[in-house]
Amino acid sequence: MKDGFEKYRMYALVTGAAGGMGRMYAEQLALRGYSLMIADINSAGLEETRRSVTEKIADSDPEGSAAFNVIVVVQDLSEPDAAQKIFRRAEEEGCVVDVLVNNAGIFFFKELADVPEKKISLMLMVHVYTPVMLCRAFLPGMKERGRGYVLNVSSLAAWMPWPAVGMYGNTKRFIKGFSRMLRIECAGSGVSVTTAYFGAVDTPLYNLKPSLRKLARRLHVMIPPEKAVGKALKATFRGRKSLMPGLVNHIFKFFIVIIPDCLLRFALSRVRGIWARSEKK
Repeated sequence: MKDGFEKYRMYALVTGAAGGMGRMYAEQLALRGYSLMIADINSAGLEETRRSVTEKIADSDPEGSAAFNVIVVVQDLSEPDAAQKIFRRAEEEGCVVDVLVNNAGIFFFKELADVPEKKISLMLMVHVYTPVMLCRAFLPGMKERGRGYVLNVSSLAAWMPWPAVGMYGNTKRFIKGFSRMLRIECAGSGVSVTTAYFGAVDTPLYNLKPSLRKLARRLHVMIPPEKAVGKALKATFRGRKSLMPGLVNHIFKFFIVIIPDCLLRFALSRVRGIWARSEKK
């Protein structure tokens, strides 16, 4: 970490912190000496994160834990003014946000014409609009202090504008380009912007059966979330441009960009058949 860091006096803001990787980001950042601002729509999950992290800090740093603080922000991140509400809360609490982790995300596998409009809007707001506006809100303060870290979570899907998964992939592709732009704009300011491109991570996001998750981890197609989070934060604090954990993902990326449209159309036709049969049951 750069000079000027003050243990527990500086804050890390993590979105989507009610569970999964968001909770792990919160835990690992707290163990690095940050107080936390955690945001999510799930109030019960946020409270569990607060309790879990507070207990870990009390166990690991009994003397310093009195200075540790967690600010819980129950917020629908799909609201147009979500970022502004979070920023105002940070100002009210006197938080110096040194780390911004845009982690919140949703996933669905369905053709665009069959997706409810509300769900499309939800994904665009959570994956695109709110992360952009959070960066816009907190970057000026970071630049003024001459230090700060932004971690934007993209995905291997940024290279996958495929049918049925294309909405997810294209929102993550926006984050890919946006983060590159932002990193260049922040060059020389003391603020670092890092992008994480994860493949499959073993979280409830994909809603797989336990047996399939276990098999995917054994084949190294799916990585444990604690490993993914650890690598992402390590890259962030080293000021790296990006990371994509897992050799399999790098190999897969090489092939997915050259898959022809005819093969994707064939795959979609088979998936449609599976969907049709499942609806009849």
